[in-house]
Parts: sequence; structure tokens; C-alpha cells
Amino acid sequence: MILIADSGSSKTDWRYIDEDGNIGQIKTVGFNPYYQGLEEMIKALQLKDLFAISDKVSGIFYYGAGCSNPKNREIVKNALLSIFPSADIHVDHDLLAAARATCGKNMGIACILGTGSNSCDYDGEYIIATRPSPGYILGDEGGGAYIGRQFLHDYIYDEMPYHIKEKVTKEYNLSALEIQENVYQKPFPGRYMATFCHFLYANKKDPYCYGLFHKAFHDFFAKHVMHYDDFQSKPVSFVGSIAYHNSDILRKTALELGIHIHMTISSPIAGLTLYHKEMMQ
Repeated sequence: MILIADSGSSKTDWRYIDEDGNIGQIKTVGFNPYYQGLEEMIKALQLKDLFAISDKVSGIFYYGAGCSNPKNREIVKNALLSIFPSADIHVDHDLLAAARATCGKNMGIACILGTGSNSCDYDGEYIIATRPSPGYILGDEGGGAYIGRQFLHDYIYDEMPYHIKEKVTKEYNLSALEIQENVYQKPFPGRYMATFCHFLYANKKDPYCYGLFHKAFHDFFAKHVMHYDDFQSKPVSFVGSIAYHNSDILRKTALELGIHIHMTISSPIAGLTLYHKEMMQ
């Protein structure tokens, strides 16, 4: 049996494939070695659904946020070994998951727009170029944390329309003090900021809410996609909840910049499952 994991900062999708080609799935919290140490990850992995298959898994293909450098990949590998001591474990960047799920064996630009953001230029086999991905404080253009941060900034400074501020205050029982406590004193501030994208999505017909998405996507294209060679001639694909649920705004923004979007999917796990199932045959 092999186990495939697609892990972002907010959630992890797991799929296992047995020798007969049968597929099962598990959903857990997300992991990111930039924000979690080895012991914290080991503790978070202590789940009955994973223990139930631990002695059957011979190989693991883990694609995760924060796994772009060897040190972080080693943290994840050691955490997985605590549950799957006999498995052959491969840890790769979540960008490779996005590329394999959307481009397959074809060239293209693969992007992630979820809680955070990232991108790569893919030649059909390897990632040949990437852009910096400095996280939710210094980057993550277009991602949920980036959009939510701007929304909360406007809330605190009273720079959003009154009817929007009144509505979000009532719906979330929100205050400036609560925002600052969640951002500066509690864990996973990126996740917290990204949660406000649910409100923005529900109200995206309002020009202010629509505008936050549009500007964030424009910033993403400018900082990422438009820096790749021949970006206008390559299909650009997206994975992640922000891209998927706001694909209408994303496509309109791309069209304004002469960029062709090939597909937007919520999660790469289905494409990864197909990819690895074919590799087993």
C-alpha cells in the first residue's frame, strides 16, 4: 500500500492505494515545518485513522507546504517515521504536487492560492524555475492570509465601507483588540487572517470585497507569473481554495494581463492519486 499526502498550512488530504488499486482517503489538520517543530508535528500525527493503516503502508509520497529545503523535509520525514517506521518516505514541495496534478507531463506554470501562495515553471518533468515564497508576513500575494490581512487592516483603520464593517462586526463579534490578540499572541495567525475570505467570498458582489480579491490576484500575477519566461504563451494552472472559489475574478484579472488560465482546482489530491496509481502499474 502507498500513502499520498497533500498538506497545506490549514489541512492535509491523504489518499492510500492498495495492491488491488482500491483507494481510501483521510483528512487531517495541515502541517508546515516553518511553523511547527518535530515534536509538535509528531503529536499532531497521533491520529487513529493513520495508526489504523500504519503497518500496511510501504511507501509514502508527501507533498507539503514549507518543504522546499532539506532541513524542513527531514523534519517531516522524521515525524512520519514515528507513525510509519517501515515505510519508504519521499517528501517533496507542494509545488511539485500542483505541477503533477495540473500539468501532468506537459509544460506549464503551476500556482498555489490557498492560505498562502506560490508558483513554479514546469517543463513536464521537473520544476525549472520558482519565485521567492517568504510567507504570510513578507509575501503570499493572492493567498488567503494576504487578502485577510488587508481586510483586517482596513477594519482597524476604518477604511472599509460602513455597511461591510457593521456586517462583519456583527457576524464575527469582531473588535480591533480581538484581531491583534489572534495575530500577535495566538498560533497560526496566517490561518486566522485567511478565515475572513469566507466572509469576503459570501459578499464578493460588493465592490469593496470584489476589489480585495482583484487587487490580490493582480499582485500575485505581477510578483509571480509575469516573471517567468514566455508566461503569456504557457498555460497557467491553479490549485487551492482561494483560486477555485474565486476563479471568475482570477480569470478576469488574468485576461486583463494577457495570461491564459488552463484550470483551477481546489486540491491536487485527485490528480496526484491518478499520477501515482499509474506509476504503480
